[in-house]
Amino acid sequence: MRLLFVKLKHIGDSLLLTPTLAAVRATYPQAEIWVVVREGCEGILSGCPAIDQIRTAAAPEAVKRSRWNWWHDFQTIRELRQRRFDYAFELTDGDRGRWIAALGGAKVRCANGAGRALNWWWKGQFNSVSQFEWQCRHRAEKDFFTVADALPLKGEVPAMVFSRERTQDWPPAAAFPNYAVIHPGTRWRRKRWPKEKWIELGRHLLGRLPALIISAGPDTEERALASDLQAALGPNVLNTAGRTSWAQLAGLLHRAGLFVGVDTAAMHLAAACQCPTVAIFGASNVAEWRPWKAPHRSVLPGGIVIAGSGPVNGKTGAETKTQDVLVSDVVRGCEELLDATQD
Repeated sequence: MRLLFVKLKHIGDSLLLTPTLAAVRATYPQAEIWVVVREGCEGILSGCPAIDQIRTAAAPEAVKRSRWNWWHDFQTIRELRQRRFDYAFELTDGDRGRWIAALGGAKVRCANGAGRALNWWWKGQFNSVSQFEWQCRHRAEKDFFTVADALPLKGEVPAMVFSRERTQDWPPAAAFPNYAVIHPGTRWRRKRWPKEKWIELGRHLLGRLPALIISAGPDTEERALASDLQAALGPNVLNTAGRTSWAQLAGLLHRAGLFVGVDTAAMHLAAACQCPTVAIFGASNVAEWRPWKAPHRSVLPGGIVIAGSGPVNGKTGAETKTQDVLVSDVVRGCEELLDATQD
């Protein structure tokens, strides 16, 4: 059986597909599994052993696209048609993903119709439409139950996957057997937490653990923030400076005693590595984006610290701001996880 999964979202969204892929592999061990994601998202899937082949479509950022992207997509579609897939699952809820899944030629073409509704045209292209109501459900559940409506899957939704065996070493960290990782940067301004709060948190963490590693993406602003934090926090702090691969960051997270970050791909990667995670939320919907099936605390403005998948006792949305999260509440989440994991 040949299976195609199309999810043209951002990097973290790609990782949220791995629970579904793991469940598919466990239920259908002989299946051939192909995945199509946005260019730049393939690296974070390198730790998922359920995948046989990865192909890419245009990058999620408009500035990285060109008029030749559709030609590349056409070539990808032609290759997919040659594979004669039995099932194709469109999990993007967008037109580009739907074109790729529909034209891929699979016998059964599946999409979700409960989010961005299918118009009459798309209803004619997909012969299996899931009505799973995924709003305010975790996005890992959305993928799983959308697929399961057409292709039965065993058990509950599993955890995310980045296998330890597929990680790589980051040599500068070899001298530190015990450390926390923080990932302060994000390209989404509404998710940013002030630099002075990161410095205060970093000083607290260095009082609990002997070392701190600052993770940063390649973006210029992220690297500048990481450099400023390293300078403020002293000699027991390392800075990845945007030069680690996803496999190297996963290696750091599998060994780390704690991860702290805002709602980013790095936060989801920490959960995939089962690293105790403190996630700082503002406008993001915690129910949909919290760390999935890993030890964690979600910290919101207003003194809200949520353990695991517990209820959200407070408002989330446009009226809440990440910058309003208090350092003391993040510290509380860190202390709870450190106490629980170091016993």
